[in-house]
This record gives sequence, structure tokens and C-alpha cells, in this order.
Amino acid sequence: MTLPAPTYDLMLLLDTQAEDATRAKIVADARAAIEAQGELVRYDEWGERALAYPIERKASADYHLLQFHAGSPELLAALNRSLRITDGILRFRIIKLKPGVPEAPDMQASASAPRRAEAESPATEAAPEGEAQAELAVGEPA
Repeated sequence: MTLPAPTYDLMLLLDTQAEDATRAKIVADARAAIEAQGELVRYDEWGERALAYPIERKASADYHLLQFHAGSPELLAALNRSLRITDGILRFRIIKLKPGVPEAPDMQASASAPRRAEAESPATEAAPEGEAQAELAVGEPA
């Protein structure tokens, strides 16, 4: 019995000052590479969001999440190589998900919702027990 292909998250942080066509091409190229050698499970465009810290003197980025199954390690190496040299990408990260990891949140819905939940919940709240964690597979060095 063969094991199912592992699931990976590819998070792209694109430069908001790059042209829309350039950003669309970066995402389209990543999707095409994934679909050629694997299976695209989910694509979410999270839109422009503030960065936790400035990257290349920029305070915000255009976020994109692609979840996929990799048929072979060559796909990960090809994505890593092409994304590393592509202009317009501030950061990217490819993360191998452990089995049982919950689905990614719907960030489009949370972007329009007010942030009252953060103010009401205590800041020192611990993470629930048994919560699955992600494992770093391949990505750009910090």
C-alpha cells in the first residue's frame, strides 16, 4: 500500500509596488509548475497585508497561499530555484504539512471582519494541546 503524496504550503509574499501583471505572472508560473508535476489542492489570494517587520524597506506585501501535493522532490527543487531568482518576490516559504493539520483559514472573510476578537481574548492564552505543527521543507533563508 502506497502512502498518499505529502501536502505542502507555498506562501508567496509579493512586492506591492510591482505591476499587477508581474504579480499575476509569478502566481500563474508557480501554479503551472505545481500542476505539471503535482496536484494543486487549494489557492487563496489573501491580498495586501502589513508585514510583521519591514522587508527591503517595504511595510506590506501581497499574500498568496498555494496548497499542493508534490509527486516528486524535483517539483520542490524547481519551485525553490525559480522563486529564488524571480524579481517581485519579497519572501516565499514551502512548508511540508504533517497529517492532521487543520485547513488554512479563510483570510478574505477575516480581512473584512473587525478585530474585536483579538481585544477580547487574553494575550497569554496557550495553544491547545495536540495541535499539529508544520515542518519546514524548503525555502528561502531568513
